[in-house]
Amino acid sequence: MATSGWPPVPAGTAPARRRGAVLERAILSAALQQLGEVGWKGLTMEGVAAGAQTGKAAVYRRWPCKEDLVADALAAGLPEVEAAPDAGSVREDLLTLCRQVRRIMYSAPGAALRAVLYECNQAQAERFQGVIIGGMVEPTVKLLRDVISRGVERGEVRPDAVNDFVFDAVPAMMMYRSKVCASEWSDQELVGMIDQLMIPLLRPRAD
Repeated sequence: MATSGWPPVPAGTAPARRRGAVLERAILSAALQQLGEVGWKGLTMEGVAAGAQTGKAAVYRRWPCKEDLVADALAAGLPEVEAAPDAGSVREDLLTLCRQVRRIMYSAPGAALRAVLYECNQAQAERFQGVIIGGMVEPTVKLLRDVISRGVERGEVRPDAVNDFVFDAVPAMMMYRSKVCASEWSDQELVGMIDQLMIPLLRPRAD
């Protein structure tokens, strides 16, 4: 799995003259760090500039508002979902995939994303829908499709289970229970979701 975010700028380090991608990475890293420390409401463009050891004008030139800055920081920092597991069992593959998703959700950028959604109002939260869909939901659904399609080929999964409602079940459950119920998705909870929800949804029907 790709590492999440970038290393923070060491405290007390004399600022170096940076431009282009190097400066942008420092600003995005500082934004993620500040999100983790003070949350969405406490984050300021000035604070990000100080963390990146640059002037606030350099931040505003690239991002006119903190919604744009935070969206880019989250999109760049979220780890990638690994390739679809293939252990020869749809149950084990689903568990492995869910553990990958859990690592993303509880990485520093993933935790920052959840904090942002908790604190934002509805209009602000809409700005981050693309990050959620493109960075977490769509990659997870693609790998779920691969895992479930292989289960069909092995005879573990009935063919009509290959549909968008089934693919949406895992990310919907994980996002809902994380946000609304504050679930941290222990291994026991993941096993319960797979055994009590997904396997019954996928299992071939008896003749």
